[in-house]
Amino acid sequence: MALRRDPGVDSLAIAPGNAGTAAIADQYDVDIASGDAVARLAKEIQADLVVIGPEVPLVLGVADAVRAAGIACFGPTREAARIEGSKSFAKDVMTAAGVRTAGSELIDNPAHLDAALDRFGPPAGDPAWVVKDDGLAAGKGVVVTADRAAARAHAAALLDAGHPVLLETFLDGPEVSLLCLVDGETVVPMLPAQDFKRVGDGDAGPNTGGMGACAPLPWLPDQTVTRIVDDIVKPVAAELVRRGSPFSGVLYAGLAITSAGPAVVEFNCRFGDPETQAVLALLESPLGQLLHAVATGRLAEQPALRWRDGAAVTVVLAAENYPGRPRVGDVIVGAEADGVLHAGTARGSDGSVVSAGGRVLSIVGTGEDLAAARDQAYRVIKSIRLPGSHFRSDIALAAAENRIELPGTRQKES
Repeated sequence: MALRRDPGVDSLAIAPGNAGTAAIADQYDVDIASGDAVARLAKEIQADLVVIGPEVPLVLGVADAVRAAGIACFGPTREAARIEGSKSFAKDVMTAAGVRTAGSELIDNPAHLDAALDRFGPPAGDPAWVVKDDGLAAGKGVVVTADRAAARAHAAALLDAGHPVLLETFLDGPEVSLLCLVDGETVVPMLPAQDFKRVGDGDAGPNTGGMGACAPLPWLPDQTVTRIVDDIVKPVAAELVRRGSPFSGVLYAGLAITSAGPAVVEFNCRFGDPETQAVLALLESPLGQLLHAVATGRLAEQPALRWRDGAAVTVVLAAENYPGRPRVGDVIVGAEADGVLHAGTARGSDGSVVSAGGRVLSIVGTGEDLAAARDQAYRVIKSIRLPGSHFRSDIALAAAENRIELPGTRQKES
């Protein structure tokens, strides 16, 4: 929708699309993991700009194929996309750049697992074990638990599947997502956001790809955002340039605001949802022009980003059993309401909108503050009917009620 609002965008083509995007763009059934297929489609429709959204095609080098075809592309190269595709690679980049992150150890041999677990988690003074899949896991490859047996089971399952495991020290403090447009060493931050990974209220249950988000963050001081850009994102961008793989696209920094300052939890190499839906709902600058400037190496020439006043809250409506194997094929009633963005949807044979994935819809509310934005989002989501669906009722609630406190401070930020 943000691209559709840009007066400089004449037409949109989306592959593969869903029931919602069909109303605003031409859709093509193309294998988005194939660089040849995407480049061929871009040439056929004479695209001026290709924007690659998901992480899998970026990690597979689809952006490289599009650029090789002579078409401007928003999205990093295969090599630069390793910042998300390999957590051990990201750790190496951060170490070289002098960026704060959690202590970690890569385990690729089950025989070394128990000794490594003994070096992490509560016995070492941390409140929990942090166990991560070293590769892509759609936001669901992380387990944070005080239960050693659960930590071991997750790690052992990953190792049995041939996936290296990253053990990390636990980072205290609230989490922040900062999406930055990056063109080599030029870094332009967007509004800070916060997402909610756990499936249930009160951060209960397993991790998901994200159950909601909000922006901006009234409890986060402006100087902290400046510190994140200067001490984390810019050094990482510079290190990638030094390695001969400059980043071009959006670099998503997932951070914990610890008692010692911001520290990196993870990097993503693309716009991450559901934070993106909240952030872009407040963007007034023409998005298409910004993305084209990044893709053509002209980000430094662009004026400062313009934002509308107020706040935005995104609440995800998930299918039954998500984040497990979701139930699909159910008819959705109310999906055409204002502020509803489609994700896992399709058109049934009778033309109805049906569920086709785990995270089915994102409902975006805006208002003068987080409380008003929450009210709007929840008013809409409660009008939607999808059998067995579920959503969190506490997205942005703590921030709206001024209950988020930074570590090491006695007074809550306002």
